[in-house]
Amino acid sequence: MKNTLIIIPTFNELENIQLMIDAVLNQNQYLHLLVVDDSSPDGTAEVVKNNLVRYANRLFLEEREGKQGLGTAYIHGFKWALKRDYEFIFEMDADFSHDPNDLPDLYDVCAKQGADLVIGSRYVKGVNVVNWPMSRVLLSYFASKYVRMVTRMNIHDTTAGFICYRASLLRKINLDKIKFVGYAFQIEMKFKAFLLKATIVELPVIFTDRSRGQSKMSSSIINEAVLGVMKMKMESLLGQLEI
Repeated sequence: MKNTLIIIPTFNELENIQLMIDAVLNQNQYLHLLVVDDSSPDGTAEVVKNNLVRYANRLFLEEREGKQGLGTAYIHGFKWALKRDYEFIFEMDADFSHDPNDLPDLYDVCAKQGADLVIGSRYVKGVNVVNWPMSRVLLSYFASKYVRMVTRMNIHDTTAGFICYRASLLRKINLDKIKFVGYAFQIEMKFKAFLLKATIVELPVIFTDRSRGQSKMSSSIINEAVLGVMKMKMESLLGQLEI
């Protein structure tokens, strides 16, 4: 897993971040981890700083002013990674909803089987979600169905956030033209990869709801996804969507 970077955005993840740092970096001696923290008032960044010597040249921290959103955190991380010539770049949550033990499997599909984008998918084989209330399972599942219907992407889990990218694909996407900042960011990135005819593979994973800390989901994030997807599709049909 050389030339591989895991990007984890954080905001108030004090209860998870130490456990996640250890879990990720103990997977493989070649893995590198970048934490992008949006000025967490609970001291998340301080925990990362306390580990920089222990994991020298493998753990990195980028601190940003204020809470700027998931999408912009990943864009910041992508640009950071591309400047340093990482070849495989992961998105991953800090709350253990994404299992660090799945990292090698996603990497293998990307690095050894030639995929440009590998999605850790909750829905490619049934519904693999643990500890979510039924209302949220249904919301997430049918949101992905809605996005698939509108965009015509052959992707079952369109809102998934556990992803491995080839750097070559990210270099083809104008990261400065990514518009969404919430979970719709995940849809926009997949849609632009789809339009670029990237090789996209869904790998089934089990998604487990966080047991520590608080979810960042909100109604504004949902509205962005529902309304934004339709607008994005229309722009693509009219030739106005910048990739």
